[in-house]
Amino acid sequence: MCGIFGCILRKGDAAPIIHAALKRLEYRGYDSVGEATIEEGKIHVKKDAGSIDEVHQIRNLDNLPGRIGIGHTRWATHGAPTQANAHPHVGCLEQPEIAVVHNGIIENYAELKKELEDSGHIFRSKTDSEVIAHLIEDTLTNIRREKIKSKSTVHSDFERAVLSAVQRFQGSYAIAVLSAKEPDTIICARHESPLVLGIADDALYLASDIPAFLPLTNRVIYLESGELAVLKSNTFKVTKIASRSEVFPEPKIIDWAPEMAEKQGYPHFMLKEIIEQPSCIRNTLRLQDKYLELITTFMDRAREVIMVACGTSYHACLAASYMFSKLSFLATHPVIASEFVEQHGKSVNIDSTILTVSQSGETADTLAAVETARQRAATILGLTNVVGSTLTRVSRVYIGQQSGPEIGVAATKTFTSQLSVLSQLAIRLAKKRGKVSQEEIDLLEDNIERIPDIVENIIETQHKKVENLAKKHKDKQCFFFLGRGISYATALEGRLKLMEIAYVPSIAFPAGESKHGPISLIQPGFPVFFICPPDDTRKTLIGNIMEMKARGASVIAICEEGDENIIDLVDDYIEITKGIPEVLSPIPYVIPLQLFAYHMALERGCDPDKPRNLAKSVTVK
Repeated sequence: MCGIFGCILRKGDAAPIIHAALKRLEYRGYDSVGEATIEEGKIHVKKDAGSIDEVHQIRNLDNLPGRIGIGHTRWATHGAPTQANAHPHVGCLEQPEIAVVHNGIIENYAELKKELEDSGHIFRSKTDSEVIAHLIEDTLTNIRREKIKSKSTVHSDFERAVLSAVQRFQGSYAIAVLSAKEPDTIICARHESPLVLGIADDALYLASDIPAFLPLTNRVIYLESGELAVLKSNTFKVTKIASRSEVFPEPKIIDWAPEMAEKQGYPHFMLKEIIEQPSCIRNTLRLQDKYLELITTFMDRAREVIMVACGTSYHACLAASYMFSKLSFLATHPVIASEFVEQHGKSVNIDSTILTVSQSGETADTLAAVETARQRAATILGLTNVVGSTLTRVSRVYIGQQSGPEIGVAATKTFTSQLSVLSQLAIRLAKKRGKVSQEEIDLLEDNIERIPDIVENIIETQHKKVENLAKKHKDKQCFFFLGRGISYATALEGRLKLMEIAYVPSIAFPAGESKHGPISLIQPGFPVFFICPPDDTRKTLIGNIMEMKARGASVIAICEEGDENIIDLVDDYIEITKGIPEVLSPIPYVIPLQLFAYHMALERGCDPDKPRNLAKSVTVK
């Protein structure tokens, strides 16, 4: 989500190097930026909200003294983009001793913050990250008080404090820490969130991604999850956090071009973002309970709930409408934002709740719908990927989808992250309303925790098969995407991806509607995708498959692994892990369709990252 960089130079000023590296990481986050350096035993910090160029123009990021420093470009998850919330964060001391930059989500920050406040710490920001600086500072103070009792000479006080602090974190993190008392040292550590070291003859570097230091060195050490590194002027040490034992990783030589490095070696951002989905979904499972509770409380009280969105976000809302109906017995009405004013503008009122879903939080049609609803006193709830966007400012309560910047125009991780959040809301609301047994709730909660691993498995085991399907069908002029129930939303999203980036005319229908017109297009070899999870619609869906096959269609099924009744009927199939509940099925079942669209674009000579006539955020009506 955020971009981290740090360096220790043998000579010269660190600040301009940090500034240039953060520019190379700008694709990871761009709502605020900051740097911290050490000179003559003092930490110097500059930071502010805005893009790197905007902040540099105001603060002059190059004008910080010292040859050692850390920097950060932020994508907000906790706290709006403000100067106080920008990184680096420092502790309580008037002359800061500790400065920290952080990428990730600290799940238990609220408990740690209360503990630290009770012991006298004063917090300046609304972020989860600030707790890291205070906890390390507090731990350092305690270590120094107990110094006489400690005989350890293996680790410095600073290293011991960071090791002790990170063992208390729950969630994901990549951190880099400075100490004014150890002005030749940077300590960094990671759990899940990425962190790499760069080794040069005259400097040491650390970063979230290789592009940050690729123009400076191509010798790289990948820190493993659960490792901590201590960087000094001419040496480094890597330690396992749990055991505190030293490990000795060997540098690897990277031969990527700079543009390829931004994509972590993938040829396109779209593919990188498809592959990132397991980690993005894991982030959505770390949402704060209080926000889930607030949103479901408003939904529970509402006379009517309308879900407003555009494009991929609308498809997520459509799938969620099935979730809310089946689990919490709440009728929700998904509405395309551009149609909302005409369809519902005069009917919404103080008893209406509008759940608004927008990746950017700035989509013009969506905001126009929200403004109409606000004028009629409706309650506005928001789900977005951009904290600080207009949607977050006008919502009574909002929640972040936690998927980080999405560079590819075609939304991929946006869809699955939004679905993960919406499914958690549906489960929470079902629990609140007592409409589903505790046994079923427990089963759903267990299964949603499995989803990231399931998605990872699909990508690993089915990717090549999907690529071959694209080669087989690259010259087809039209496709059908059919599904029943909640899978209709999956079909719509698969159709949209293929049209967006491969420019193939495609049609999505509820499978039961295929006999009401669409089937007239079928002729021998016409490709038809069926979304076939093992739900209550499966038997009827088999009949729809047979109807298509009888007319010569080339049928491709996305089905549960080992579903012989489906597999025996179709021409090609992609298998999905067994045991996924119906209401969660769109998350894993859309993955092969995303990959298919991507490879179809390549086969047809299209750039999947830059589809013609489209923009990432549609800010005009």
